[in-house]
Amino acid sequence: MAEGSTTSWWQRLVSVTKALFWLVLMVVVLQQVYGSNKVENARASVLDRFQQERKSRVIALIHRQETVTLFGVPVSSSISIEDSEAVLRAIRLTPEDQPIDVILHTPGGLVLAAEQIAKALVQRKAKVTAFVPHYAMSGGSLIALAADEIVMDPNAVLGPVDPQIGDMPAASIIKLLSLKKPEDISDEMLILADMSAKARVQVGVFVMEVLLKHLSKEKAVALATTLTEGRWTHDFPITVEMARGLGLPIATEMPRTVYDLMDLYLQGGRGRPSVLYVPLRPGMPERGESTTPSPGPPVKGRSWR
Repeated sequence: MAEGSTTSWWQRLVSVTKALFWLVLMVVVLQQVYGSNKVENARASVLDRFQQERKSRVIALIHRQETVTLFGVPVSSSISIEDSEAVLRAIRLTPEDQPIDVILHTPGGLVLAAEQIAKALVQRKAKVTAFVPHYAMSGGSLIALAADEIVMDPNAVLGPVDPQIGDMPAASIIKLLSLKKPEDISDEMLILADMSAKARVQVGVFVMEVLLKHLSKEKAVALATTLTEGRWTHDFPITVEMARGLGLPIATEMPRTVYDLMDLYLQGGRGRPSVLYVPLRPGMPERGESTTPSPGPPVKGRSWR
């Protein structure tokens, strides 16, 4: 009698546990599906608002960690062939006389994909504006170079566009040839050195061709060389001041709507945020507003010409 009661109790416990498991799983799935749709709709609404404000086609190329899997594992991304396909389609569907605004927030990615996007933007007749609210490195910088104007947050950065072979900079691999005798270098490194030399020439020529839309050949060659020769590390931050010194057309009047869009791309899926701050109270200055009187009129953006 006792044994039968124990067995029956155990079976009920197993049944309840299974039911709870499926209930929790269903709740998680529903949260992922409807939560994701809510965020996507909010992003689409902000993009549409920005397009109405600018009377342009707005394309957002934003890569950051997001919780995209069933169990909340953060996944980061970079510029891919899929991205270039989507961007090229958006460009193709945009009338020739309509301006294009590209919002860039990316660590870079595949060279081929970035070059395809840059080439398509260079061929546009209407104005192309690149907005960089935080950073656009490597391939992101290459795409920005194709714009007629680059609008950066005052603290945003661009980066060099020197090619990388695997996880090694091409310039450093080539330098190895001057530090060692060929017989002291492995066959694999000699092959990588040959690939690096070709990659540096190819990327340098492509960047020069992009810059020729705005600059004379002499200036285009000089700037392309600076950005691709490997004089800096690949993650070297090119600030607003430095970018202007290089001759890039930089403006810093970032529209509030771009920040609103970035607010919809939350960082990671960790149990707690790594950065906390208290939102401004009503009546306090909004983002971009100064707490002291302005010393004069704002500095306007520059153009290539």
